[in-house]
Amino acid sequence: MSKLFHTKDLSQYNFLVTGGAGFIGGHIAEYLLRHNAKKVRVLDNMVNGKQSTLDLLSQYPAFEFIKGDIRELDTCQQACNDIDYVSHQAALGSVPRSIAEPVYFNDVNVNGFVNMLKAAVDHKVKQFVYASSSSVYGDEPTLPKKEERIGNCLSPYAATKKTNELYAQVFADVYGLKVLGFRYFNIFGPRQDPDGAYAAVIPLFVKGMMKNIPVHINGDGGQTRDFTFVDNAVQVNVKAMLTDNAAAVNKVYNVAVGENFSVNYLFDACKNYLQSDATPIHRDPRAGDIRNSLADISLAQTLLGYQPSKRFEDGLIETIEFFKQTYSNG
Repeated sequence: MSKLFHTKDLSQYNFLVTGGAGFIGGHIAEYLLRHNAKKVRVLDNMVNGKQSTLDLLSQYPAFEFIKGDIRELDTCQQACNDIDYVSHQAALGSVPRSIAEPVYFNDVNVNGFVNMLKAAVDHKVKQFVYASSSSVYGDEPTLPKKEERIGNCLSPYAATKKTNELYAQVFADVYGLKVLGFRYFNIFGPRQDPDGAYAAVIPLFVKGMMKNIPVHINGDGGQTRDFTFVDNAVQVNVKAMLTDNAAAVNKVYNVAVGENFSVNYLFDACKNYLQSDATPIHRDPRAGDIRNSLADISLAQTLLGYQPSKRFEDGLIETIEFFKQTYSNG
C-alpha cells in the first residue's frame, strides 16, 4: 500500500477503528499507524478478529487495544473517549449465516451500531464513517447500482445494513453527527480469512487450489461481482473521515471499482496464476444472493475524491502472493 490517501497531518488526531483486528478494519488501522496517527485505538471482541493482526498493529507505539463488544454501551463509551474520528467496521458478515442466525445479526449489527452512534455523539466525535453493504440493493435489478435506487432486502444481513443507513441519517438529523456510510462491493485482499465456515470466495479458491482440496462454486458461476481490492476500502475510509467537504457528509457511497467479473472468470484467473489443474464442483445457488453486481462509483469520486488505486487483476495477484507465502510458511 504505497499510495497516500490523506493530505492532513495525522499526528494531530486520535482514531478509533471498531473491528480493527478483522480484515478491513485491520488494514485501515495499519494505514493510520503507518502514517503517524497520534493514536489508533482498536475495539474488537475477537470473534472474527485475528491475533496475528493485533501482533502486526502492536509494533506501533500509537496503537491501543480494547477487547470488548459493541453490544455493550459502556464499552462503546470507553472506546470513543478522547477520539476525533471513528471508522466503524465491527459487524457480522455473511448472507447465509444471517439467514441461520437473524437475531444474533440484529443484536450485533443494529444494536451495536446504535451504541456506537450514541457514544460518538456523547464524546463529540468529529466524523463517523461506517461499513454498509452492497447487499442493500436487494432485488433492484438495474446495473450499475446507483446509491439512490435500492430494492427489497433478500436477507437478514441486508436488512441490518439498511437499518444502519436509516439510523445514520437519524443521528445526523437529530444529533448533528457527521456520518458517512460505505456500501462495500466484495472486498478482498491479503489477510482475508480462508478458514471460516462462511469464508469469502477468493481466499477459498486460492486455499483449495494450493492445498488440492475441492473448490466449490455456488450455482452456474455466471453470477458477476464488482470485486474490490481492500486498499480501495482503506482509501475511502481515510478520505471520508478527514473530508472537509460539507456536501460529502451524511451520505452513503458505493465502494467498488466499477467493473464486474463472473465467478467462473475469477476461478480461471486463480487457476491460471497458480498453474493449478483444479476443476470446480458446482452446487446449489446460495439463498439470498444477488445475481449480478456492478457499482456506479461516481458519487464517491465527485464528493470524496475517491479513485480506485488497484483494479481486480492487480489486487488478485497481490492477494494470491500473500496466501502463497502464508501456506508455504505454514
